Amino acid sequence: MLKLAVPNKGALAESAAEMLREAGYRGRRDSKELVVADPDNGVELYFLRPRDIAVYVGSGTLEAGITGRDLLLDSGSPATEVLPLGFGQSTFRYAARPGAAAGIDELAGRRVATSFPGLVRADLAKRGIDGEVVRLDGAVETAITLGVADVIADVVETGTTLRNAGLEVFGDPILTSEAVLIRPAAEGESSGQVDVLVRRLQGVLTARHYVMMDYDIRVELVEQACALTPGLESPTVSPLHDRGYVAVRAMVPRRRTNQVMDDLYEVGARAILVTDIAACRI
Repeated sequence: MLKLAVPNKGALAESAAEMLREAGYRGRRDSKELVVADPDNGVELYFLRPRDIAVYVGSGTLEAGITGRDLLLDSGSPATEVLPLGFGQSTFRYAARPGAAAGIDELAGRRVATSFPGLVRADLAKRGIDGEVVRLDGAVETAITLGVADVIADVVETGTTLRNAGLEVFGDPILTSEAVLIRPAAEGESSGQVDVLVRRLQGVLTARHYVMMDYDIRVELVEQACALTPGLESPTVSPLHDRGYVAVRAMVPRRRTNQVMDDLYEVGARAILVTDIAACRI
């Protein structure tokens, strides 16, 4: 059975569980469950702290896991990213009191408080900056006020928490992060099972990003219409009882649905229908 690590709590937990349910895997019925067996799909789900998942997967104890890219890189684990999952987006940035630092090159000799010491040390080393990294396990926004650090480095989503603490970000982002599927760096015997998991999750992502669009169009206008709905490989074109018309079906990016419908109507398409995709394999 494939041993899959899943976040047990935090910002990634709910979205990861929802994606796995959409991919056909069993979820846990009680938040206290640590292991859920899903024999029908050949998977055992282990619910772990997101920060620990990369360590377990990197060691080969578990064969795949869902965690944040920031947590993966900070851990120093040899696990590798397989697939970005499209949720849990955030940026990792430096912040300080207004005017305290105009750029990252001013961090030499300063104390940087963070919960991601691996990421910060790697970033400073890459830039050739000799700074002191102060590791904190909890919220770091008060580190400057309490005199523990001169600068902080933390995950930023909206920036509201930093502003409330009287801080502002500066310099380029250290990292852009999101939830990712990871596996050990060396492929083991279970690679086939991981491949099935990847295909299922890719199917969920595709179903979320695309809709199916159907419409009728006169034969002489097919090429114009298909240029608007090229699909992934090519649209399906089927003859109708009225030989002057055909029915066209194609996948369309969800975010462009209404614009495409408007453009098709202008070309001459009618009976334009849109349906959700529950699941797919590409």
